[in-house]
Order: sequence, then C-alpha cells, then structure tokens
Amino acid sequence: MQEQKIPATVITGFLGAGKTTLIQNLLTGANGKKIALIVNEFGDLGVDGDVLKGCGADNCTEDDIVELTNGCICCTVADDFIPTMEKLLDRDQRPDHIVIETSGLALPQPLVAAFNWPDIKTRVTVDGVVTVVDSAAVAAGRFAHDHDRVDAQRREDDSLDHESPLEELFEDQLTAADLIILNKADLLDEAGLDAVRTSVEERTRRRPTMVSAQNGNVPSSVLLGLGVGTESDIVNRKSHHELDHESGEDHDHDEFDSFVVETGPVSDPAAFTEALATIITRHDVLRMKGFADVPGKAMRLVFQAVGARIDRYFDRPWQADETRITRLVVIGLHDIDRKAIEADIKEAAEQI
Repeated sequence: MQEQKIPATVITGFLGAGKTTLIQNLLTGANGKKIALIVNEFGDLGVDGDVLKGCGADNCTEDDIVELTNGCICCTVADDFIPTMEKLLDRDQRPDHIVIETSGLALPQPLVAAFNWPDIKTRVTVDGVVTVVDSAAVAAGRFAHDHDRVDAQRREDDSLDHESPLEELFEDQLTAADLIILNKADLLDEAGLDAVRTSVEERTRRRPTMVSAQNGNVPSSVLLGLGVGTESDIVNRKSHHELDHESGEDHDHDEFDSFVVETGPVSDPAAFTEALATIITRHDVLRMKGFADVPGKAMRLVFQAVGARIDRYFDRPWQADETRITRLVVIGLHDIDRKAIEADIKEAAEQI
C-alpha cells in the first residue's frame, strides 16, 4: 500500500536559507519525474511562486504550481492545504511526486500531521522533511544561544523569561527534519562548517542526516526517495508550539508582521541595494524580497534579502499586460516600524 502512495517532500527552513533556489535546482534536475509544487508564502506577494513559475521546467509547468498566500500553512491546514491536496490527487494525470515549500515562519509539524487525515493518508505519504539551514547565518551567531549568559541577564531583567520565538522556530524545523541541508557552505571554511554542524546537532535530540551545499545544489536523488513516511513518526517530533499547547498556551504569529511596499522605478540597482541594506540594519528587518522596475531593462529585477545580505538578479521579461512597478515584501517582528520603513524605501527609490 505504501508503494502505491504518491510521495511528498516537505521543504522547510528559516527565512532566506535558500529553499526556493534548492527547489529550482530540484525541478530542473528531476530526471523527467512529474512534480507538483505547493508554495506557502507569508505575506501578500507571492514572490517565491512567481520565481518558480519562471524556471521553465517541463516536468513542473505553471499549472502544476499552487500558491497558498492566506498565511502560515501551519494555521490554515484545514482551509487551504487539505483542499489543495485533494484537487491535485483528483487530477486525471496525477504527479509522480509532490514538493511543498513552507513559509520561513511555518511550523512543519502540523503540516506533516495533516498527512494523517483519512482522505490524504491512503493516497499520499511524506517521503521526507528537508530542512534548509543558512550556514553563514548560524556561524555568525544569529541563532546561537548562550544559556549561561541568558540566565545571568534573566536574573537582572524579569522581562527575559523565555527564549526568542525565532530560535524556537529554528529548532522546530530541525526537530522535524529527516534531512538537513547546510546551505551556503562555500561562505565558511571547514572549521566554521564543523561549528555549524555542532550547533545544529545541539538544537535537536534527533539525529537526521546533514549534507552541506552551496547555492542549493543538491541532486534530486538525494532529496527525493527518502521513503521515511514521516507522518507515522510525528509523535517523536513535537514542536515548541505543541509542547506549549499541552501546557495550555495558545499559538499565533503575533510576534511577526509582514507588509508590502510599492514604489516607483529603480534607476540604479546597486545604489538601491546599498540603501536597502542600510534600511534593513536600521530597522532590524528579518527578510525582504520582491521585484523592481529598472528603466531601460526589459526584464524584472528580483531582490532576495536575509539580514543585510541581499541578492539581486533579472529573472524574466515583464509581460505585456503587467504593470511595471517595484514591490517588496518586508517581514519583521511584531513591533517593526512599518511607516518608517515604507518611507525609507520610497525615499531611497526616488533619490536614486
């Protein structure tokens, strides 16, 4: 029965870890395997799905890509994910494999548990959960946690009574994993990468396989065909949310905020990138991504930023019926200053 089920791979990872690039490489190197892709965005602009639709892979056409933009998938399983899966499974030509890219803010565990729903369990199995880690960010201490120091600070400051929600999300994604991709390994030397491995190992009591990679280059033969059946092992992968829920605490995403900023054309992409890096640092923005209109260029410019590191590239031509505009999704903690960030981005675009 297990062999008759369609395998599904869940790809998770923190903001900017490189999930979309990993999937682009997967789609172009899947050896003819027919793949359906579900992309979950946190925010109002479907950047990742739009980028993937433009990758040109014959085995995953635009009709095979479904975007869920109504919020974090872990909170909309019944309303969005289950109906989407049922539609894919009811197709005349069913996919050979389903790949699900979660939002960088998603808890993987509720999504995996959804594969135990009666209408899904008999037809699909979780081939494996792949967690993508930004090795350079971990090496820089973005998720490092000195418990002794925090304990000392807690004794002095009563407000420090719990760990950062970002750290909890990172640990939840590691705990859910069957395979961990230590991406951006080329930015570290061997000692630095070893330190990242140790840090990751210390954040989960499970011991999934770890593979280092650069630019999301991992063979499809490594990512697909794990054959784990993760939905049957979900009890051993409880998240912070589930543990808190058992203690009577509620879960929400009030600690995060997301909004879209629209502005005019960007005449100097390099200068605009520098301005965005300054804005990100000034306002402690977690993630920024989107598109820009560059005058005189027929193609759309993509921005992908995590922290102050920003990648930019032209991905595809503007369509004839498409309005040329610069639109960026900004993601930060709940107290992020939306008005100030909007003003700074618009000012940067106007002055460049």
